[in-house]
Amino acid sequence: MQIVTINWQQALPIRHQVLWPDKDEEFCRVSGDDSARHFGVFIDKILVCVASIYADGNSVRLRKFATLAAYQGQGIGSAMLQHILAQLRSGEFKVFYCDAREAATAIYEKIGMQRQGQRFYKERVAFYKMSMAIN
Repeated sequence: MQIVTINWQQALPIRHQVLWPDKDEEFCRVSGDDSARHFGVFIDKILVCVASIYADGNSVRLRKFATLAAYQGQGIGSAMLQHILAQLRSGEFKVFYCDAREAATAIYEKIGMQRQGQRFYKERVAFYKMSMAIN
């Protein structure tokens, strides 16, 4: 497993396939992609997991975190989150946050993130705001 920096164009197909397969690929593009940092996990030269982070003052937001179905449940996403947090802890950021799909909250709770507020919906998918202090 290799975790590297990628560009948003590389992340887009996995975002689309995993997160919003019923939408067009452009739906998976995020305002700020051009200035965000994007990470990918490669296994045997195949991109299998992507995540993007967006700076917001002294906070950083995780968005479009997705692992191909065939590679889920193998610790790849957890390794990605640990890699991102290690990089963020060496910087000036204080808070790490995201909108987590309800079905995926356990992976975030494992790294110390906590739910903030009530469940909400995007496109009929349940989410929770989650966050944690990182410095």
